[in-house]
Amino acid sequence: MDKHSPVPTCGDDFEQGTLPLDLARDKILASLNPVQGSETVDISKALHRVLAESVTSPIDVPTHTNAAVDGFAIRGSDLPPPGETREFRIIGTALAGLPYPGIVNPSTTVSIMTGAAMPEGADTVLMQEHVTQDGQRIVVDGKYRQGDNVRRAGEDIRKGETALHQGHYLLSQDLGLLASLGRMEVTVKRRLRIGLLSTGNEILPLGHPPEPGKIYDSNRFSLLGALQPLPVETIDYGIIPDDPAQLRHTLMQAARRCDVVISSGGVSVGAADYTKQVLAELGGIEFWKVAIKPGRPLAFGRIGDAWFFGLPGNPVAVIVTHYVFVLPALFKMSGANAPPLITGFPARSLEKLRKKPGRTEFQRGTLGRGKDGHWEVKLSGKQGSGILTSMTRANCFLILEHERGPVAPGEWVQVLPFSCLP
Repeated sequence: MDKHSPVPTCGDDFEQGTLPLDLARDKILASLNPVQGSETVDISKALHRVLAESVTSPIDVPTHTNAAVDGFAIRGSDLPPPGETREFRIIGTALAGLPYPGIVNPSTTVSIMTGAAMPEGADTVLMQEHVTQDGQRIVVDGKYRQGDNVRRAGEDIRKGETALHQGHYLLSQDLGLLASLGRMEVTVKRRLRIGLLSTGNEILPLGHPPEPGKIYDSNRFSLLGALQPLPVETIDYGIIPDDPAQLRHTLMQAARRCDVVISSGGVSVGAADYTKQVLAELGGIEFWKVAIKPGRPLAFGRIGDAWFFGLPGNPVAVIVTHYVFVLPALFKMSGANAPPLITGFPARSLEKLRKKPGRTEFQRGTLGRGKDGHWEVKLSGKQGSGILTSMTRANCFLILEHERGPVAPGEWVQVLPFSCLP
């Protein structure tokens, strides 16, 4: 009889020889270097790109000292002491883009709008709601301080100051900042080229009628969606059947063209799981078992000059392993200083959670505020690695640590909202 050895699946309990999550991720990141190459793009097309050089401000921001509110510009030294009032005569108006040309002298004031340049002599703005106006005069009491409601030139960014550093991952607010400097273009790292494929005879393309024993390909579309906010160019190689020759040809083609190749399915050692076998022939495998659930069978290695991630075939495991392993790798390769992620925070479990020590688990849940104001979380449904609705009905991951056991109702767990992921 042929010998049979158990193989890892997404739902396995602890198995000797699997890498803990942190060690596996550290091994991946230690293997990678940022890509070379850059391009200059219009800032309107720079969202989710990585800066290839630091941006130095050519101007002060704001460029001129201006009013932070609508009100009246005065000399702060003319403010009355506490308990007293003083009268000021209105001598003109300053609008945004249309400064008042004269000088503010003692006991005079200029009506000023938000953003308008401060007139000469004035250093304080009183909110119009806080003064009493009688025709061309205002009456001010002694509750205000010199310098109130004024934005100083350069208080945000000084001329010559580094506004954004090399490696910064550009978000929408960064595009506004670049525009405030007068920048029309910016130099960014080139996009990573990502080859994407699904494997398996059971995988059915969209548009085909259902067939017995077959399932539609959801994994590629989950990954395509997850990759869209990243500084990558995706090349879709479609569905590859369980045929070693065809898989070998596709992987070699993808490796010649791409920086990273990502497949889903075929990374166990079943009779028709050829990805790991072909990868060993074409390049090398760093590891292929990780102590997480879901997502234990995970292959990481090289094909030529390209890095390879062989993700599990189960739909939830694909999403989990993308966020845990692929996403940090892509950010490092893109030259980004750090991915725009936040760490989890504690929430109180509303129910009992099954968990065995020896693996990190990513359960799916719904997070909300309890009556006492604390965060509370409960499972979003059945937690099988093939149940994609556990993701669509959830708004967070519950991250149960490697050595943790079962969780009782009321215990605190770490949660990571989906909204915190790119």
